Amino acid sequence: MPAPLSPQDRALTLLAVLLALFLGALDQTIVATALPRIVEDLQGMTRYAWVATTYLLASTAMVPVYGKLADIMSRRTIELWTIGLFLAGSALCGLAGEFGTLPVLGDGMNQLIVFRAVQGLGAAGLFAMAFIVIADLFPPAERGRYQGFVGATFGIASVLGPLLGGLFADHGDALLPGVAGWRWVFYVNLPFGLLALWFVLRHMPRLEPAHRGRLDVAGALLLVGGLVPFVLALQIDKTAHPWTSPFTLALLGAAGVLLLLFVLRTRRAEHPLITLDLFRWRIFAASVGAVFFHGAGFLGLTIFLPLYVTGVLGTSATAAGTTLIPLSLSIVFGSTVSGQIVSRVGRYKAFMVGGGLVVIAGIAGLTQLSTTTPFWAVVALMIICGLGLGPTLPLFPLAVQNAVDARRLGQATSAIQFFRQIGGVVGTAALGTVLALTLVKALGPDVSVRVGEGLAGTPAGPPPDAIREVYALAIRRVFTLALLLVATGWVFTLFVPDLPLRKTFSEPAAA
Repeated sequence: MPAPLSPQDRALTLLAVLLALFLGALDQTIVATALPRIVEDLQGMTRYAWVATTYLLASTAMVPVYGKLADIMSRRTIELWTIGLFLAGSALCGLAGEFGTLPVLGDGMNQLIVFRAVQGLGAAGLFAMAFIVIADLFPPAERGRYQGFVGATFGIASVLGPLLGGLFADHGDALLPGVAGWRWVFYVNLPFGLLALWFVLRHMPRLEPAHRGRLDVAGALLLVGGLVPFVLALQIDKTAHPWTSPFTLALLGAAGVLLLLFVLRTRRAEHPLITLDLFRWRIFAASVGAVFFHGAGFLGLTIFLPLYVTGVLGTSATAAGTTLIPLSLSIVFGSTVSGQIVSRVGRYKAFMVGGGLVVIAGIAGLTQLSTTTPFWAVVALMIICGLGLGPTLPLFPLAVQNAVDARRLGQATSAIQFFRQIGGVVGTAALGTVLALTLVKALGPDVSVRVGEGLAGTPAGPPPDAIREVYALAIRRVFTLALLLVATGWVFTLFVPDLPLRKTFSEPAAA
């Protein structure tokens, strides 16, 4: 049981964790807006996607590792290392290409790709530790209202990120003569990160784990080694490397072998990275399934809604970026309000089930989008989806933490975040395949589809109205699959037990 903390220490520690989390969440969106300017300056258009892919690989694969470390080390130590690693990566990204071609690293674009991976290693810890530290500060009955702030943090970052990214890319040159404006996309992390470090050093207690153990290094290497080719196979350009290409199949085969070895290693390891016994608990297994499919649906909204707005409604890319603001704000509202109410009533399942139904209703509306759908209707559907998605961010980690014992708190909490991110990766690949197949079938094999960048090119042959109709059909099919994914997640939600939230840090009964 954690040592008693003063209300001031709890509040300041929470502020430090949320500030660090904000940095990681902001980085996911602020870079995407400035990336076209970055690759133009560094002359790396052919390596465009790698800037995002390396960050995604590192920030996803390392989440379970941080969760296990949190079960055997001081939470304060881990938080300091993750913030420091993220800040080092941010500073290096800002310096990419400033000193020309470097030995081993190569040109500025290669440097940026490598340094984004360093950023991702730190970001994984920022995401994983947020829910874990909050669990140390507040008992489950109070935890919902504070974990709701995590969803709010993500929502605010998703609103500010595109705006700041565009602002720095277009006008950042004036901030300091001789420094390209896009570099401030990374430098802006430094003052906020240093402030978070100061709060952690000054006010955060050590928060020692319930027991001591050691990290299963072999298991960690097998897991990370398996996830890297898996995520890479899903993210690479399928026009260059189709699903049936030898390269893609080799990546998936390597991932399958390494992940199977990880499972075998986990079954006999004394201190496994993820205890497989957790999956025997209905509350954990059902929550993992739910967040996996909800993660797929959420990323589908953020990627393909702007594509619809630009490709079908004909708005500018800047305007398309702002259309996600209603979605983000409604997620903030849904996350914060549901967390507050759950802390008052002591139950969570009704909000999970109800939120899932709201998301299903919103995405069902998106499956009816056409070339004549008014923009206000799209905004209304985004708000509905956001209100339903909001409760999923804080409540599934809360339900699992309420049922798991303190020895496994870190790995169980990080597993929820991990499977949410993996669901997003898998869902994006599946939805992107549906979009690409529809466009290629209608417009021919020369169509260029860049789903991850939110861009699409079409041949000059068909009339614009015909192209808009094809895009509308492709988007409808994408959201039909997204609807099936979210509905599957909702079915998993039905199997989550509705255990009363504990009002103290005492150990839970067997789940």
